[in-house]
Amino acid sequence: MIIIDGRGSILGRVASYAAKEALKGEDVAILNSEELIISGDINFTRGEFHKRRSRVGHGQRGPKLSKTVIGIVKRTIRGMVPDYREGRGRVAFKRIKCYIGIPKEFENKKTIKFERENPIKFAKVKEFIK
Repeated sequence: MIIIDGRGSILGRVASYAAKEALKGEDVAILNSEELIISGDINFTRGEFHKRRSRVGHGQRGPKLSKTVIGIVKRTIRGMVPDYREGRGRVAFKRIKCYIGIPKEFENKKTIKFERENPIKFAKVKEFIK
């Protein structure tokens, strides 16, 4: 099992790494999902998110965007898993688990931390959904 600490890491890099490892057959746990960073101008990205969320649609067809931290992280990972609805993509997507904080079962275990360049403009996922 691969355990990733999301504190201070960029969401896209964590998501692509988790998707690749899940496709290889590894179980992946992402801890501190609320501390992941979305790079870019917060006003623009938050505006685009809320514009897509408020778009009028149908119950069956969407748009379907989550308001939760875990939902946003999982949606990002889902976009990097090929064919997530069937076959090996579906199996790989089920191997990925996201957590807010650090659950007791993962305390004192070795985690992977991603180094990042300091982006000028960024927001944490928990600030993004407010």
